[in-house]
Amino acid sequence: MDASRQRLLEQLRTDAWRRGTFRLASGRESDFFIDCKQVILTAEGHRLCGEVLCGVIRAEGLGEEADAVAGVALGGCPLASAVSLTSALGGGRAWDALYVRKEPKDHGTAQRIEGRVSLAASLRVVLLEDVLTTGGSSRVAVEALRADGHTVLAVVALVDRREGGREALEAMGLRVVPVFSRADFLGD
Repeated sequence: MDASRQRLLEQLRTDAWRRGTFRLASGRESDFFIDCKQVILTAEGHRLCGEVLCGVIRAEGLGEEADAVAGVALGGCPLASAVSLTSALGGGRAWDALYVRKEPKDHGTAQRIEGRVSLAASLRVVLLEDVLTTGGSSRVAVEALRADGHTVLAVVALVDRREGGREALEAMGLRVVPVFSRADFLGD
C-alpha cells in the first residue's frame, strides 16, 4: 500500500470509524459507523482523498476514458472536488467535477446535476461515493446521470461496507471499485 493510501486509511480508522448503535441512510441499524466526512473535509484528508482516488481511477484504466467525476450528495461531493483538482494538478487528463443532488433544486435553474453539464450533450462519468452500503444513493445518482444522457463508467467508493451495495450496482451493469472495505476496519 502506498504512503498516501496508508495515511488515508489511518485517518479513517482514527477519525471516521465509530462503534455504537447507528441508523444508516439505508434505514438499517448498524453497530459501527464510518463518517468519512470527518476526514474528507480536513485539509490533509481532502488532499489524500484526491491523490488516492485519482490514482485508483487511473490504475483502473478509467482515466483516459472519463470526462468528469461526479459526487453523490453529500459525502461524494467533496470527493469529486478533490479528485478534479488533483487531476488538473497531476498532469494527464483532467476531469471536471459534478455534484448529483438527491432531488432537483426548487429554485433558479432547478438542476439536479451541478457542474458544466449544460456545455456537453453527453459526458463519460466516474461516480464517487464515500461509503457504499446498499447502493441506494449511488443507484439514484446513476439514474439521474443516465436520464441526462451521461454514461457512468464506474462507481468508485472510498469504503465498501460489504452489505449488498456492490452487487446492486453491478446488477445495473456498473463496475464497482472500492478503495477500502469493512475488513480494513473490522478485520473480517
